[in-house]
Amino acid sequence: MKVKPCLSMKSKCLAVAMLSAAMASSSLAQQSKPEDLPPAPEPNVAPVTRLAGNVAVERATPGALPLSIDDAIARGLQHNIQIVLDLQNQRAVHGQVLQVKNNLLPSLTAQAKTSTQETNLAALGFNPSIFQDISIPGVPAGTIIPTIVKVDVTSAQINLSQQLFNVPAYYLYRAAQHADEAASWTTLNERGNVALNVGTQYLRAVADASEIENARALLKADEVAFQQATASQEAGVGVHLDTLRARVQMQTQQQTLINDENAFAKDKIALNRLMGLPAEQELALTDAAPYSEFATLPIEQAMTIAFERRKDLRSLESQMELADRAEKAVKFERLPSLSFDGYYGVLGETHGLYHGVFSATGKLSFPIFQEGQLRGEREVARAQLMGLRQQIQSLKVTIEQQIRSAMLDVDAANEKVKVARSSVELATQALQDTNDRYAAGVDDNLPVVQAEATLANAQTQLVETLYQYNQAKLTLARSTGVVETQYKVYLGR
Repeated sequence: MKVKPCLSMKSKCLAVAMLSAAMASSSLAQQSKPEDLPPAPEPNVAPVTRLAGNVAVERATPGALPLSIDDAIARGLQHNIQIVLDLQNQRAVHGQVLQVKNNLLPSLTAQAKTSTQETNLAALGFNPSIFQDISIPGVPAGTIIPTIVKVDVTSAQINLSQQLFNVPAYYLYRAAQHADEAASWTTLNERGNVALNVGTQYLRAVADASEIENARALLKADEVAFQQATASQEAGVGVHLDTLRARVQMQTQQQTLINDENAFAKDKIALNRLMGLPAEQELALTDAAPYSEFATLPIEQAMTIAFERRKDLRSLESQMELADRAEKAVKFERLPSLSFDGYYGVLGETHGLYHGVFSATGKLSFPIFQEGQLRGEREVARAQLMGLRQQIQSLKVTIEQQIRSAMLDVDAANEKVKVARSSVELATQALQDTNDRYAAGVDDNLPVVQAEATLANAQTQLVETLYQYNQAKLTLARSTGVVETQYKVYLGR
């Protein structure tokens, strides 16, 4: 009796491949159901150039592309390269699921063939002389039997193969279902990453644009101060030192403006990359940096939401279910398997008579001694299962740590924004007072230069703290798993 293992090596490899693919792109992200995601914007679509092999390359649109933070996130969720790759990984896992599922389905094939065969009977030991003394019914006496025989044969048949009882194959199929689910969660998890990265990069670009506006306003004031100092010196009522100070301050502000414009240009290039747009695409950011008070949730409620909405956690849970089913498949490899194979068709000489032929075979297979292999496979499956359980427990602790840290950052950044606003107001008033003293001739322009530097620093701090506040709120939304759908609520838009 021929003994076969109950679980094919191909099926085992598919199970391992599915678990590896499901775990490959697991990263910290949040998500929601696909139907909750914002739709991608339709207007302002960049032209596409088709290269050899039907490769699409998106080109920049002429002029600046108006872009809000909603448009930026929607474009990123549609065109970001990591999401595209995760979708392809999800398709690959789904293809492997179909292969495993096929082990439980009947296999039905049809075939037809015709052949011509010429046989040398003498070479096989059949000499015509041995039939001379034998009377064969229907064959006249003295008939010479040829030694070279040519036969044309045609056949057609339908083959059927079906697994009737195979417990490991069933659990492999159940594992495959969870592999498909894990890959889906991983893709949605990456959408949370993209939403956070695009939103943060957009806010960074908006902050740099605000820095440019502040730098230009200060530069204009420095130019006026320089012109006034020059005019005073030429009129004989001012000193050369005041003119030098005013010129140095003006040139220093020019350098600041150049640096801010360079940072803004690079931020837009990085934003284009995250959205899948060409690097040369010019952008016109239509949203300003938002500010609104945000009442954080109680930590218990935030944790409950995170455990339900965090896609990285859901992906690990699906992977654990996959590993559990795979472990059961290995456990039941010791059980016998029952299968059926058979065919029905016709066979006969070409252009002659055909007759029906069939075969029906029931096969019972079971392992007799494969203890080393079976124990090894079970140890591997148990190790994967235990490792995933530990990852889930560790991730839950990490989620709590992330939420608590994000809440602290939100509260601290909010207080820093309030202080920075007050500092700007005080620095503005101080600059006005020193300008009045300088215009009245009470003092030279050194206090004016110092007051301008203080105001510039206060404005920079305000822009930076406002960016940090909005970034902290996005991070909190990311930590609770709702950044794709509720970033507007968290930003107060």
